[in-house]
Amino acid sequence: MTTRRGCMASEGRIARWLTGLALACVAGVAGAQGFPARPVRIVVPFGPGGVADITARIVAEKMSGPLGQPVLVENRPGAGGVAAAMAVAKATADGYSLLLISNANAVSATLFKAQPVDPVADFAPISTLGYFDLVFVVRGAGERETLAAWLARARARPGKLNVATISPGSTQNLAAELLRMSASIDVQIVPYKATPEVAGAVLSGDADLAVDILAPLLGQIRSGVLRPVAVASARRSAILPELPTVAESGVAGYEATSWNGLAAPAGTPAAVVERLNREVNAALAAPEVAKRLRDLGIEPRAGTPEALRAQLVADIAKWRAVIERARIPLQ
Repeated sequence: MTTRRGCMASEGRIARWLTGLALACVAGVAGAQGFPARPVRIVVPFGPGGVADITARIVAEKMSGPLGQPVLVENRPGAGGVAAAMAVAKATADGYSLLLISNANAVSATLFKAQPVDPVADFAPISTLGYFDLVFVVRGAGERETLAAWLARARARPGKLNVATISPGSTQNLAAELLRMSASIDVQIVPYKATPEVAGAVLSGDADLAVDILAPLLGQIRSGVLRPVAVASARRSAILPELPTVAESGVAGYEATSWNGLAAPAGTPAAVVERLNREVNAALAAPEVAKRLRDLGIEPRAGTPEALRAQLVADIAKWRAVIERARIPLQ
């Protein structure tokens, strides 16, 4: 039987808990109202000068004005993006430390045996920033066959053709694995260290096909040195609208996309996330920002925190299946 004293003690604990919760909410709202009161940093898990770094800097520059504080970019490359992710995940959840999150985080969630950071649980999504088309290319001086014709040739010569990509476990490498599985072809997937080596393998004839992000190949494509045969996304590229998708080339349901976005540490006040989301959307809607990004082969695309979380969760499941089926060694 519960005593009067026990009831009073329980009621006291509940009252203290409710008071604490109310004070935390008030503090969060108050902090959000004054946000930002100092510079905001975006931690980028790649070196300076790359597509991800340039995207972050263009958006950060545009956000700085409306926020009334500098938005700075800090590069922390290496360790598969883990170092950058840990730096933000362990930061105070106040909106001043943000992570440039991407499909690479979705891949890392499965590819690494010991993952110290959970890309879903440890972060509060803010918005996507841009999407990067992956493109399949052949040598420009070669026969002008389509991807459908190339796939037919691969089926007629099992084990004889190869596809060049960058390092194992990269989005490009997994896109090639996905093509091999989805098209039911027996081809060798050959990883190289970097994009210039991938392009060089195609140009020299060492590789029959290659897949990489469109942006760094765009100059060679426009000069005719490399010839694109299909884009890997679900819809045609805004940059090369005449280029069919892999799905349109006969591989039903095929889609591989590279993207990035912004996320804050889990527990960041909702009002702060909402403010940051609003400024990201406004920055990407600015004509001069959109033009700068599209000129680099980046399709600007903002969205809601919920949409970014859904994209991340879906990509984790998708690439986990590819990694397991392709038996890619975990790191």
